[in-house]
Amino acid sequence: MQVLQVQLEVGPDPAEVGRARRWARSRLAGCGIKDDEPLAETLILLISELVTNAVVHTGCPAVLRMLFGGPGVRVEVADASDRAPARRQACGEDTGGRGLELVDGLADRWGWQREGAGKRIWCEVDRADEAAGRAPTCTDGARENSGSIREPRVYL
Repeated sequence: MQVLQVQLEVGPDPAEVGRARRWARSRLAGCGIKDDEPLAETLILLISELVTNAVVHTGCPAVLRMLFGGPGVRVEVADASDRAPARRQACGEDTGGRGLELVDGLADRWGWQREGAGKRIWCEVDRADEAAGRAPTCTDGARENSGSIREPRVYL
């Protein structure tokens, strides 16, 4: 199966989260997923949470990847920290601590795995058009890091 992969290097600065969202919106649009579609809104929220977690909790640079071509869209964020992602319990009006709960509630599947000295956290959201048998069509603007790859599926 042909899988399109695009990726963005993210610096260890909270301002990078906004840049990652803008970049992801343009790549989603290049694959025919419009800004106002529920799928796009869900993916942008998931990307925001995963990139924020990487930047805020590790202080390390990260790599954001989006993969198109399977049963859905896969989002991955890899960082150099060996600290496992941990769910926190947010209370009342806490401004943090809900990231992984949102990921768990919005993604169809998610998990994480160790990768070298760091880790990769990922989530997948199924695409309704692929379930109907239509493959995504991405414009050349989203193909800069494309290739045929085989991704292992590890569910934790």
